[in-house]
Amino acid sequence: MEGSRPRQAALTADTDMSKTEETRTVIEGMVDGLNDHRIDDIGQFFSEGFRWMGNQGCGSKQGLSEFQDNWQRPFQAAFSDKVCIDEARLYMGEWAAAFGRQEATHAGEFMGVEATGKRVEIRYMDFWHVVDGKIVDNWVMVDFPGVLSQLGVDVFDGQGWEAYDRGERPAPAPPTDQSQPGER
Repeated sequence: MEGSRPRQAALTADTDMSKTEETRTVIEGMVDGLNDHRIDDIGQFFSEGFRWMGNQGCGSKQGLSEFQDNWQRPFQAAFSDKVCIDEARLYMGEWAAAFGRQEATHAGEFMGVEATGKRVEIRYMDFWHVVDGKIVDNWVMVDFPGVLSQLGVDVFDGQGWEAYDRGERPAPAPPTDQSQPGER
């Protein structure tokens, strides 16, 4: 890359590493609370005005009530017998991250698909910022296309790049001239 580079990791530049254990305690308690299907008292772990920022299809929630009403309740209505399994967690001061899966039964309407009773795996990644013992920010990526695929819906209409992996279509490659538009 030529020229100036964008500043990297600005949000974690001043991380207070002495907060790592406090962050770990908050996140571990919160995940236990989610596995216990807590909704009304989940504020024990989240600040009242926290931000939950999800990928397309999940939406973004501003504040605890939006999280409860527009994420937790619809999610638990769509998926029963749900258990969250973090496969890895990382802690660094006021920051934590995890990836893993939820295993659940498709028990209610989800993205227009009526309940099928199928057991599904819901892959996710979470990134949390904890301040004064409460989660204030939560960046989330949930693999809704993967869930829909398990329910028989291909949101990519056969155009997903898995077709390259299966050898059904050749993967395109950039031209050998790597200059960016406008640089010629």
